[in-house]
Amino acid sequence: MDKKILIKNARAIVSCDGEDRVYRDADMLIEGPKILAIGRDLMNGGDPASGRNLNQEEVQVIRAEGKFVYPGLINTHHHFFQTFVRNLMTIDYPNMMVMDWIDKIYRIFQNIDSDVIYYSTLTSFADLMKHGCTCAFDHQYCYTRKTGKSPVDRQMEAAELLGIRYHAGRGTNTLPGSEGSSIPDNMLETTDEFLKDCDRLIGLYHDSGPFSMRQIVMAPCQPINCRRETFAETVAMAREKGVRMHTHLGEGENEGMMARWGKRTMDWCGEMGFIGEDVWYAHDWEVTKEEYRVLAATGTGVSHCPAPAVLGGFPILNIKEMREAGILVSLGCDGSATNDSSNLLDALRMAYLMQANHTKERGGCVSAYDMLKVATVNGAKTLGRGDLGSLEAGKAADLFMIDTETLELAGALHDPKNLLARVGLTGPVWMTMINGNIVYKDGILKGVDERKLAMEGEAVCTRVIREPHSAYREFI
Repeated sequence: MDKKILIKNARAIVSCDGEDRVYRDADMLIEGPKILAIGRDLMNGGDPASGRNLNQEEVQVIRAEGKFVYPGLINTHHHFFQTFVRNLMTIDYPNMMVMDWIDKIYRIFQNIDSDVIYYSTLTSFADLMKHGCTCAFDHQYCYTRKTGKSPVDRQMEAAELLGIRYHAGRGTNTLPGSEGSSIPDNMLETTDEFLKDCDRLIGLYHDSGPFSMRQIVMAPCQPINCRRETFAETVAMAREKGVRMHTHLGEGENEGMMARWGKRTMDWCGEMGFIGEDVWYAHDWEVTKEEYRVLAATGTGVSHCPAPAVLGGFPILNIKEMREAGILVSLGCDGSATNDSSNLLDALRMAYLMQANHTKERGGCVSAYDMLKVATVNGAKTLGRGDLGSLEAGKAADLFMIDTETLELAGALHDPKNLLARVGLTGPVWMTMINGNIVYKDGILKGVDERKLAMEGEAVCTRVIREPHSAYREFI
């Protein structure tokens, strides 16, 4: 029988529960995938079933003196396949016109193969896990002649290898350039192809049970690049199968949607039925106050991705205003073509600091702790995961710890709840646990040869991105 895990004598456990409790000098008892109890001195009378003392033979003790413990972060928007174009200055997003940038990135993306999908996913997962993310969603819409229908399958392989909790967004683009799309024809699918593969993936991977490690989300890329029936059929299948839906919205496409359909994107999505408690949108920079009311009334979520907003010079979402309106806001990294990082802790602090844009007369900003709950509690709600997002008895043992006994944090430990978004970390966390399993600790990803994987990934990047063929060397 596997031993229970006892996290012993943590300096603080930030629960993010309904009462915002912080446990000081406390223990956490874990059995299998779930938390059994949180409190002081659980070795003595800490067995929640019998009240008896625990003995050394039945528990694995993790000494946590000097450690702060937090719920695992939840990433609600990303594009892993873009990870191998990080720091590629010939597609420098802040210094290019949007259409020129789109032209160049898709000339790269159309060469992506199955190996790029696998190793870029490993790279993203590793960065996320090292910085406290325990559950990740990815919006995978890159389907080329070279990938075939394999991308989500390769991502599932990567998730299994590293042990992360993964929600895969099966994306697509179905509208040809001749009808107004910005997507190359060799990266398009038909709606029927998309639906057939969604049905396959849902049957193969989707688990809606407690402590599920794998789920599928139906996620057509964006309304401006898809046929109308793609969204209509997505709604029908997703609700029949009981899976969630996701897309991009309010990121600059409204003018094009008005020209094509005579209505803004959210109105169009509402007409399609692509709205509601089982739907969330990425970005929403162009959303109006009236659309705020629609989001709140329908329970539709928003994934806030701060990095691309900064790099693109887009409007900064007012998180306090959105929360007060009743809108469910979560946190995402976004793809590396507009971020260059899969560090969700970094996104958390950036999102908090950006809120100063709305506090010029003070008093208008969410707290740093509010932003932590955006990245934990709200992320869980967005993905429909009542078993995630906070540290409570009966919930999943998804958590991370930071070591506070370091010089860079000396003098900053007054408030564990606000620390991460306010002060931030200058490096990885001390430990990450997912589903009761330690997946990262003391700089080591468990069960893998990280150096070997990194070298393999670098070789794939060189073959597919750096040296695709001579036609692309002018800008790579």
